Amino acid sequence: MASAPGSSVRVRFCPSPTGNPHVGLVRTALFNWAFAKHHQGTLVFRIEDTDAARDSEESYTQLLDSMRWLGFDWDEGPEVGGPHAPYRQSQRMDLYKDVAAKLLDAGHAYRCYCSQEELDTRREAARAAGRPSGYDGHCRELTDAQVAEYKAQGREPIVRFRMPDETITFTDLVRGELTFTPENVPDYGIVRANGAPLYTLVNPVDDALMEITHVLRGEDLLSSTPRQIALYKALIELGIAQQIPSFGHLPYVMGEGNKKLSKRDPQSSLNLYRERGFLPEGLLNYLSLLGWSLSADQDVFTMDEMIAAFDIADVNPNPARFDLKKCEAINGDHIRMLDVKDFTERCRPWLQAPFAPWAPEAFDEAKWQAVAPHAQTRLKVLSEITDNVDFLFLPEPVEDEASWAKAMKEGSDALLRTAREKLEAADWTSAESLKEAVLAAGEAHGLKLGKAQAPVRVAVTGRTVGLPLFESLEILGKEKTLARIDAALAKLAA
Repeated sequence: MASAPGSSVRVRFCPSPTGNPHVGLVRTALFNWAFAKHHQGTLVFRIEDTDAARDSEESYTQLLDSMRWLGFDWDEGPEVGGPHAPYRQSQRMDLYKDVAAKLLDAGHAYRCYCSQEELDTRREAARAAGRPSGYDGHCRELTDAQVAEYKAQGREPIVRFRMPDETITFTDLVRGELTFTPENVPDYGIVRANGAPLYTLVNPVDDALMEITHVLRGEDLLSSTPRQIALYKALIELGIAQQIPSFGHLPYVMGEGNKKLSKRDPQSSLNLYRERGFLPEGLLNYLSLLGWSLSADQDVFTMDEMIAAFDIADVNPNPARFDLKKCEAINGDHIRMLDVKDFTERCRPWLQAPFAPWAPEAFDEAKWQAVAPHAQTRLKVLSEITDNVDFLFLPEPVEDEASWAKAMKEGSDALLRTAREKLEAADWTSAESLKEAVLAAGEAHGLKLGKAQAPVRVAVTGRTVGLPLFESLEILGKEKTLARIDAALAKLAA
């Protein structure tokens, strides 16, 4: 994605490499990507890996793989480079140390020696008195004697940013004008006692140095925005930042019971959707609807259509509920939008070990090519292909006793014998001829086609539902079809 000449939009996507990527993270990446594309701007992909205890190289690799699978391309970041490299925060520590020192020297920050126990005690007292329970500024104006005493006690200070005693107001791109009063935004830590910089410092510092113009992120980070705006003003004063970016806070994604979809919820894992065979374009289409819509009457669209229409001002600030059934339905629509050749290739992983229950040598490419167009009309996710076509490649149909009990009613043996007789005489180069054969068998027993074909389907495929029956019989072939009906008759006789 190249930036257009004169385009000043610069956005960033900056995940932490901890665990599997989740759908909320993907939705945030999608909105940033679409915003950058719409404005022909620049997308910066940055890795926030300063938490050595939680971050892992495996998660980092998985993040890159996920971004590539989703089809996101970035202008600056890992594997691409750019003028603000490096793009992994673990490689930028000296830079953060330098900025923290400048903030201390200019009086925008100070060292805080309060122990955790002291903080907890004072916070509890503030709550009991009905006051805000944030940091109370205890170490804001320490004397040299007090500092010396703390040092003598062996205390290691953290660094806190000194919030200005003023109301902070800004216009959120999603939520409109928001105001925060000083008592609700206390001084906050930016460097740990061991010297490690905190997210509260590194995130806005990197945004400043990378000249980010718009910060689109989750609603859970809204409370940190006034703190970052104050820090930006200090960074501008120090000549480190040029501007305060515009902020837009995206709505929560809700799961079961209208609770915020947690990273620990099984249905939030991106890997789950990949393993089930969601298409990237289908999943992204659905995730875009969690807070935004192309139009009131169009839920299914391409990413190009989204990019052309995307406006952050159209994002709804209200929480969006994740609906798995709708997600599957939209993905099914995208499966049917594929070229048949593309569809056949995308199904390949589920036609091979470990997903396929048949021996590799039993797979028949000609049969697969013949059945694929029929399968494409039925699937919601690609992983469903395995159960839909296994009857073609297994030596015998699957044993599904529930399907057998449902289809094989009293008189099914007589029906199957008649159907076998009619099918044996049918034209096996025509699915319509096979349909006429089963229809005639049903009529001979006073049954309509739907009732007549159920025992045939279970005898041949093992299941009560599946691909169009008569096309399936034609592809399976006369010999195997009749042999399976014979086996079913033998089972019924037993």
